[in-house]
Amino acid sequence: MTDTQNPAKAVASQPGGRSALRHLLQGERPYMLYVAFAIMLIVFSLASPWFLSIDNFLNIGRQTTLVSIIAVGMTFVIISRQIDLSVASTLALSGMSASLAMAFVANNWVVGAVAGLGTGALIGLINGVLTTRLEIPSFLVTLGTLSGARGLALMVTNTKPVIITNEYYFAIFGEGSVLGIPAPILWTLGVTIAGILLLHYSVYGRRVYAAGGNPTAALYSGVHIKQVTTLAFVLTGTLAGLASLILSARSHAARPDVVQGMELDVIASVILGGCSLFGGRGFVLGTLLGSLIIGTLNNGLVLLGVSSSLQLVIKGAIIVAAVAFTRR
Repeated sequence: MTDTQNPAKAVASQPGGRSALRHLLQGERPYMLYVAFAIMLIVFSLASPWFLSIDNFLNIGRQTTLVSIIAVGMTFVIISRQIDLSVASTLALSGMSASLAMAFVANNWVVGAVAGLGTGALIGLINGVLTTRLEIPSFLVTLGTLSGARGLALMVTNTKPVIITNEYYFAIFGEGSVLGIPAPILWTLGVTIAGILLLHYSVYGRRVYAAGGNPTAALYSGVHIKQVTTLAFVLTGTLAGLASLILSARSHAARPDVVQGMELDVIASVILGGCSLFGGRGFVLGTLLGSLIIGTLNNGLVLLGVSSSLQLVIKGAIIVAAVAFTRR
């Protein structure tokens, strides 16, 4: 009897826990990623005298924070056989919401954080409901919210930035450190650990794999695919809200035109990390590694003086190559 004929077996066989770690450490593709990452480090170390330093590695960690955090949520979305193109616009609108909330409520950083996270979660909920309830392809839904959220971010302050002055906000999300480790990197580590526990060690994580890997079997096993998918979108939107807090804390202001096109880096990180665009496969640690590869590539190309336009061409080629490898 095949897995399709035996739904319970199909759901139970989805990767999780120790098997996820084993696939990450021993699978063919992660092994290739390790080799590629090592070669990249060697090449950039030889090409630039400034690359191989602790300060530069911390800088890479800070630069990849936004992509890494959102990519954890995107991993859930893509494993469930969906995609979210609105994450950059969600970040922009969430940052504006956080800054405006603090401006109108006694400069309270807690209010700002709740507003930013809540805005991201709300956009994720809209994406999930439109995709699952109206059965509109997530590509089209999130393409619409990409435009709508960015437009709202530009409208609420007439395209002007909003200055933030709360010192606690800066310390918690942007400029603080623990044992010399910057706060943004700590947030990345925390989100990554939470993502691993949720995806690989929880019932919800197994349902995400089931919904993306074999929707028919999952449905007959009692998995509420619409609910699972919607929660994946909400998680991604919430993490985009968290990323907006980190970005606005680092820059001491929220701007409506920030991180345009960042969804490219997020999707590239997830696909490079071993997640299939066709659903059912992916690992959070692999996503983090993919994000680090993209961040290291960006950092190294900047140190070598490569133009930003050529960087976009390179990242686009990486996505195409990764999808082609997934198909094979």
